[in-house]
Amino acid sequence: MTIQRFDCGPRMSEMVVHNGTVYLCGQIADFEAMGGVTHDVTAQTRDVLRQIDVLLERAGTDKSRLLTATVYLADMAGFAAMNAAWDAWVDRANAPARATVEAKLADPDLLVEIQVIAAL
Repeated sequence: MTIQRFDCGPRMSEMVVHNGTVYLCGQIADFEAMGGVTHDVTAQTRDVLRQIDVLLERAGTDKSRLLTATVYLADMAGFAAMNAAWDAWVDRANAPARATVEAKLADPDLLVEIQVIAAL
């Protein structure tokens, strides 16, 4: 069985496809695409979900095929704001298993990071 790796860097691949499963690395807000840093959890979440859509499409799948999602929040006080964006995006008929945890993220401007696994 082949393993496809996308956008490989020295530490990680952006996405790995193996045996009918798509693994995305943790996605964070693209401040350049957003027009600058924003300390708005909903806006960062929307941007992360946009990136997830792009990557899943590139792999040949979409959010209706999500299996799991792990959401990392810099502060659980942003839980409702993150859910506002998530609820507008998720395919409710095919919602994945999901965990949300508070975590110290790699950059203090980051408020949310999301990692997903999907079926092809």
